[in-house]
Amino acid sequence: MAGNPDAAHPPVVDRSTFEEHLERLRVREKAHTREGDAIAAARRRLPMVEVAGDSPILGPDGPTTLLDAFEGRRQLIAYYFMWWPGRPAADQCEGCTWVVSQVGELAYLHSRDITFAVFSQGRNTAYGFADAQESYEESVKYRNFMGWSVPWYSAQPALGSLLVGREPGLFHLVCYLREGDRVFETYWTKRRGAEVVDHSYALMDLTAFGRQEAWEDSPAHWPRLTQATRTLSGAPDWTPLEQPSGGRPTAQWPRLDAHHCDDLGTSPSGPAQPGEPGHCH
Repeated sequence: MAGNPDAAHPPVVDRSTFEEHLERLRVREKAHTREGDAIAAARRRLPMVEVAGDSPILGPDGPTTLLDAFEGRRQLIAYYFMWWPGRPAADQCEGCTWVVSQVGELAYLHSRDITFAVFSQGRNTAYGFADAQESYEESVKYRNFMGWSVPWYSAQPALGSLLVGREPGLFHLVCYLREGDRVFETYWTKRRGAEVVDHSYALMDLTAFGRQEAWEDSPAHWPRLTQATRTLSGAPDWTPLEQPSGGRPTAQWPRLDAHHCDDLGTSPSGPAQPGEPGHCH
C-alpha cells in the first residue's frame, strides 16, 4: 500500500471556499450527466441484428433456449459470467462476482418488461471448456453459496454463436429484444462497461480517496489499496491483495463468516472425487 491514509487528506478550507470549489465541479458533473443522456438516446437509435431464438442453453430444468430465458418479457439483459470449470470457489472470477453481487431487486426491471439473467460461459480466457452440465451445476452451487437469486443459465452449448465476433471467456452484458418468436441483439458491452450495474465503485468515486486503485489520477500521497474485488482476508482488515492471484473474491468473505458452504464439488486440480472433502469453512 502506498501513502499513509492516516495522514493523507484534502486541504482544509472554510465553508464558502469549499462551496465555491464544489460549484465549479458541479458544472462538469452536469455536463457529464447531459452527455450520458445523449449517449443513451443514441443507443436507443441503434439498429439491431437477429440471433437464433432457439439457441440452446442450460437452465434449472435442463436444456432450454434463449427465447425461454426472456420469461415471457419483451426484453432480456444477459450477463455472461466467466467461469473456471473444476475449480473451487476461491478461484472464481472476482470481477464477475463483483458484478452479480451488485444486482439485487429485479422488480424495477420487470416493471419495464425486462428480464435480467446470468449466462455462465463454462470457461474463461485462460481455460477451455469442460463438460457443460458439470460446469453448470458447479456454477449453480456458486450462485447458491453467494446467496444470489437471479435467473441462472449456462450459455456454453451456444456460446460461439451467442458471442459471435467477441472473445468468449470475457465478461459481457448483452441486451436482446423479442418480437414474437424472433430474437434480436440490440447492444453489448464488455470490461468496464459492466460498471453500469455497480453501486460500490460509484459510491467510492464520491469519496475523497476514490477507489484507491493504482490507475486512478489521485494526489501523490493518497492511499493505494489495489483492487477492491479480491482480498486476502475479510473483516475487519480486508487485507489488500498485492499480487494478481491469491485470496478470494471480496464478496465471499461475509458468506464464509455466516458459515455458508463454498463446496462446489471441485478441487484445485479438478472435480472432487466421491468422498473427497470440499471447501466448507
